[in-house]
Amino acid sequence: MIVSSLKLRNWRNFRSSEISLSQRTFVLGANAAGKSNLLDVFRFLRDICSSQGGGLQSALQLRGGFSKVRCLSARQRPYIEIDITLKASSDSEDSWRYRLSITQEPRGFRRPIVEREEVYKNDERILKRPNADDDADPERLIQTHLEQVNDNVKFREISRFFGAITYLHLVPQLLRYADAISGRIIETDPFGQGFLERVAKTPERSQKSRLKRIEAALKIAVPNLRELKFERDEATGRPHLAALYEHWRPNAGWQQEDQFSDGTLRLIGLLWALLEDESLLLLEEPELSLNSGIVQQMAPLIYRMQRQRRRQVILSTHSVDLLSDKGIAPEEVVLLDTSGESTQAVNLSDLDEPYSLVKAGFSVGEAVLPKTIPRQIELFSTVSD
Repeated sequence: MIVSSLKLRNWRNFRSSEISLSQRTFVLGANAAGKSNLLDVFRFLRDICSSQGGGLQSALQLRGGFSKVRCLSARQRPYIEIDITLKASSDSEDSWRYRLSITQEPRGFRRPIVEREEVYKNDERILKRPNADDDADPERLIQTHLEQVNDNVKFREISRFFGAITYLHLVPQLLRYADAISGRIIETDPFGQGFLERVAKTPERSQKSRLKRIEAALKIAVPNLRELKFERDEATGRPHLAALYEHWRPNAGWQQEDQFSDGTLRLIGLLWALLEDESLLLLEEPELSLNSGIVQQMAPLIYRMQRQRRRQVILSTHSVDLLSDKGIAPEEVVLLDTSGESTQAVNLSDLDEPYSLVKAGFSVGEAVLPKTIPRQIELFSTVSD
């Protein structure tokens, strides 16, 4: 199943936006345009459906509360709305639609509450809230039916889809110095602090298969690397990744992950995420720390891997190298326009000039990235004058 369209009202940077999404979608925009906030819509829905509990209230609290999520330029009705359509595949006629509007209690504790919750299957409405039970007991509105197993029976397929969404933005320092930092790991570990435990918990057959494919890629991308393996420390039982590098002494070139470069760690995390399962995968600036030659091959790599697994990938990027691949279609690109009071998410296929340039043979990087450059950026180098 894939997300085919998304409508937002008053979500963070976005006062009102409506976009179509492809099997592979690239989100482009200037710094602070809202790329992370757009990806966070899907993480928010995942957190509502989390198997570890918490639901709507926990998902909002994790983000600082209702006021931190609501768009600052939303001057009229104080609500947030997410309207999302899912399809079995990009060319499927069958669809699900989930619509959630959130507001606050008008008085008292001012808790976030459900203003509207609707579910449609092939245009047939199978849920509408508030309903008679909600009117009789308004306390019910602090929770969505999406998060409640007793109430989502007719649309549990949606809840499972949202709950399985994967986001990994591996921060090498958190992985490399996990023991020394000893900090709290955020639920679902988006920054990879517990990445090695994630590898360790994978069934042995799948683990070895994935590491073998990652090893093959690293032999191409990382100079002198010969072998990659998973192991446990005999004294502590802690999981480790170990790589063997070419060395004049046989078996003397083994290194563990604390000696890997940032780029090697991020590349391993990226490849593992692409191989992990078939859920929606969110990637945030996957080009960081990687050589430009590797980044230039990233778009076709993602295409081949997600085509095999029929997996949807949505990624944000600033990279000219990543967007140099002319196989990226205009329909796969979402541009965040900050020229107005709030950010507007727009499909590239709806923008005449850049769409024409891509159709004429320009890469997306050539046609679109110049539009994400801040106005008067040439003054940036003069700030110390």
